[in-house]
Amino acid sequence: MANNRVDTSNLDQIIKKTVEAINNSKAELFDIAEGARKECVRLEKELEELKLKTAEVIESVQLLEIALKESKKQLMFVSKSYDKYSEDEIRKTYENADNIRVELAVKREREQYYIRRRNELELRLKEAYKTVKKADNLISQIGASLSYLTGDLENVSLQLEDLRQRQLLGIQIIKAQEEERQRVAREIHDGPAQSMSNIVLKAEICERLVDSEPEKAKDELKILKSVVRDTLGDVRKIIYDLRPMSLDDLGLIPTLQRYIETYQEESKIAVSFKTRGTCDQLKPVVSLTVFRLVQEAINNIKKHAHASKVTINLEFLEKELKLYIVDNGVGFDIDSLKTRGHNNNGGFGLISMRERVQLLDGNFEINSTIGKGTRLYITVPLIPEEGVSDG
Repeated sequence: MANNRVDTSNLDQIIKKTVEAINNSKAELFDIAEGARKECVRLEKELEELKLKTAEVIESVQLLEIALKESKKQLMFVSKSYDKYSEDEIRKTYENADNIRVELAVKREREQYYIRRRNELELRLKEAYKTVKKADNLISQIGASLSYLTGDLENVSLQLEDLRQRQLLGIQIIKAQEEERQRVAREIHDGPAQSMSNIVLKAEICERLVDSEPEKAKDELKILKSVVRDTLGDVRKIIYDLRPMSLDDLGLIPTLQRYIETYQEESKIAVSFKTRGTCDQLKPVVSLTVFRLVQEAINNIKKHAHASKVTINLEFLEKELKLYIVDNGVGFDIDSLKTRGHNNNGGFGLISMRERVQLLDGNFEINSTIGKGTRLYITVPLIPEEGVSDG
């Protein structure tokens, strides 16, 4: 038994070090890709400014060329009528022509410089785009390699690592939570890699059996169909948890109604959901924030409150929305959250919710009494959709 424990420990350490090395490589690639994207933005801005300067100097050259032609005509006229002009007038005419010629030469030189600089920037921008594409491809490949190497053990390591991180993050936990969601979202297509590999193997088996043992091939196809269906269901669930597409397609209210219906079926907790007022120009960040607040709140109720009833009221006013969430659960001592600090049970979900609201300049209040349930009062300013006029 002792040897088994040692082997398991060693294996876990090897897996953790391997995963850590790969994740470090991914983090470096993320930095490279992000740096390249910033460079693209900077180059695009610089290129746009340079194009404007080039257009301006080209226009100046054209005007100076016209002015130079006029000055030459004036010189010819003065030369033919030399006796009609004073020496000072003749001198000024020559000086004017020389000044225009010098300025035109300077402008032409600047025009050529701008054109060369523009061409250089276009090449650099093209290379920056290539760097971003290569980095994204490498990130995808590393994600697939990570999935193949770790399998189910990776999930265990991630869960253990997540617990350790929660002890250290403290007040910055909301930022780490969102970064984790983004990381998972970028790797969604790599998540089911192990299942897809199994599908390929099953397909190859069916291909070999279809002529020699058709009945067995049918059985394998049934298994294959089940694996594909389960994998598709998992992917859809992951995607919905990360970012419900119905938020964009249907809006906040239908998405919440659908989520609450599913929640009631799974938790057996009665939820009353009512809305008042409407807001057709709700900014996506506000919709997503309200959805996450409701999601986090009722998940906390399911895990900790032992409630049988939850009431959710969402009210749209002229400049803000109000969200009320009340449960009849066991409640808790709010002051104890201040003393538990970084403890895993120290209100991780509530800290996350408060941070979300504060990021939108909203107000988050919570009242709870042991044995009498918990009440959340949340106010979020309504930010109009960008580019949408109020008129």
